[in-house]
Amino acid sequence: MTPTSPYPTPYQAFPNSFKKSLLEGQRLIGCWASLSNAITTEILGVAGFDWILLDGEHAPNDVATFVPQLMALKDSCSAPVVRPASNNEVEIKRLLDAGFYNFLIPMVHNAADAARAVAATRYPPEGVRGVSISQRSNRYGTVPNYFQEINRHTSVSVQIESPQGVAAAAEIASTPGVDCVFVGPSDLAATMGHLGNAAHPEVQAAIAHIFEETKRAGKACGILAPVEADARRYMAMGATLVAVGSDLGAFRGATQALKDRYNA
Repeated sequence: MTPTSPYPTPYQAFPNSFKKSLLEGQRLIGCWASLSNAITTEILGVAGFDWILLDGEHAPNDVATFVPQLMALKDSCSAPVVRPASNNEVEIKRLLDAGFYNFLIPMVHNAADAARAVAATRYPPEGVRGVSISQRSNRYGTVPNYFQEINRHTSVSVQIESPQGVAAAAEIASTPGVDCVFVGPSDLAATMGHLGNAAHPEVQAAIAHIFEETKRAGKACGILAPVEADARRYMAMGATLVAVGSDLGAFRGATQALKDRYNA
């Protein structure tokens, strides 16, 4: 008798099961990976999150550190999502070739920014992605029909983090190819004049507005919410792509708690 594996089915990168679940409006609980280490990322993958954000904006990552982390997640059910440092087509091209299918693009302020992000992830004529015949994403040239199929199997989430983005939420959400509008609460609070206070009523009203406009456009809403009460409130507001913590926060909290347990 064949033993049953205790682990969920590994994430299917092609076709993209994460994008399918996102478009279906399923609740997807994720975790931020900021430690830039394949072993800690592998441990996150064992935990069984729906998705893991590998951060290139506020963590010391680049393509060379991302690839070992992608390898560490190959037998995990967690979908790797990458956040590049900026909405830059050259950087996005390199991350696509490295093997990422799911993108979270920071600092999207208007529909033009959103359209540029989508175009960077698509081969012509739908976009501007440069062509490498053999790269890690197409298993070094061995994936049948890769060039014909990959555009529709790449997911794009865009971050609203400014008053300009809040004002343009409806247009951003309606941009073809945008699958999810994701709120960056810390930067949003800062750009609204409330640095360090995402709980401010003005910021919360802006988040609610983004969610409403995004749902009206038929797209998924997302947010980073490491405090449980915040995460549950945002889910009640309609967020379906929710990051509930980070490797850095978990490690910092656990090590401090361990040390404090032995205080005199």
